[in-house]
Amino acid sequence: MLSPARSWLLCSLLFFAAALCFLDRQVLSVLAPQIIAEFGMSNTGYSRVVFAFVLSYTVMLVLGGRVLDALGTRRGLTLAVGFWSLASAAHAFVAGPLTLGVARFFLGAGEGPAIPGAIKGAVEWMDPKRRGLAIGLVTSGASLGSLIAPPLTVWTASHVGWRGAFAATAALGAIWLIAWVLAFRGLPTTTAAAPTADRPAATWRSLLARPEVRRLLAARFCFDPVFYFYMFWIPQYLSRERGLSLTQIGALIWMPFVALEIANLVAGQASDMCVARGWSRPRARLTLMLVAALLTPASFCVALVGSTPFAIALMAVLMFAHGIWITNFMTLIGDTVESRDVATTVGLTGFCGGVAGMLSNLVIGPVVDNFSFTPVFLASAVVYPLAWLILSGRSPLR
Repeated sequence: MLSPARSWLLCSLLFFAAALCFLDRQVLSVLAPQIIAEFGMSNTGYSRVVFAFVLSYTVMLVLGGRVLDALGTRRGLTLAVGFWSLASAAHAFVAGPLTLGVARFFLGAGEGPAIPGAIKGAVEWMDPKRRGLAIGLVTSGASLGSLIAPPLTVWTASHVGWRGAFAATAALGAIWLIAWVLAFRGLPTTTAAAPTADRPAATWRSLLARPEVRRLLAARFCFDPVFYFYMFWIPQYLSRERGLSLTQIGALIWMPFVALEIANLVAGQASDMCVARGWSRPRARLTLMLVAALLTPASFCVALVGSTPFAIALMAVLMFAHGIWITNFMTLIGDTVESRDVATTVGLTGFCGGVAGMLSNLVIGPVVDNFSFTPVFLASAVVYPLAWLILSGRSPLR
């Protein structure tokens, strides 16, 4: 059993691992207008590069989650962060769209196991009464990575070029690995390494046989494309339809991720407080997710308003709602399955979301090239309410 101090130390490192994961993937989207121009790519071509990342990321969510449950968070994340840091460094040497797509593919393969592993560690190493807060902390790491990516990437690229920006994120990964290894000094190598022999992990088939797990999968298929869209396409939207320069994008795009960061932290604590007051865990999580779902139609208004600052503010509303939603969604997974199956289940839901992300990204490019971003913003306004209906068992699709 870990001491409280060691538990918080490891959860803090999980927070930074999630931050690195989302920082590394955001670098390309921030630099997309510059790289697209340099390589002479269309939006359709860029969508294929994004597809390469989402493809490998999706596959490794489900496979990597299984591997994390087998190896344990300690060894599994060591391998994952090391691999994706090398892939990030490889971006500095790409020569065109093809090699860029290959580098993105390997980055996605490395990052796939990261969030399942981080959620698994938070569930295993923290008191269940603090589960919402711990998972909120981990998911807020992803928000922090997304938050600092735009200004940090723009600043780094302005000093060492866009290739140097990718190399810099790889160096941050190496620093994290050193801290991760040192954090386990004095602990046995088997700490949270694998399921015990008398309590084997559930099979994919047994998990998929559970209706509550299938609802989690269907819901994530609905809402994940929105976050993929906000991660990979908003800088291009601001450049193409709002006429912003790279510097202006870097100065504005971090703002919605501040809202995401705040929501991640507040939502976990809020759901834990509801449980402490006698609410059932599903009721606490789903109530907060309903509040989030009712905020998400603000996303459609982004395409309708003329003021860019107002559009950014509406994006912040969407991201705040997503922060409440994803923290409670991940916590709901921890409440639904045994801790030994958390990474596998998170990976399965991520796989469904990734498949939806792949399909949506292949559609977004041609839609933008032939029409505009407006249909995409419209779609993003309705999927969270649908996902809530699925999770609550009230969907007409069931």
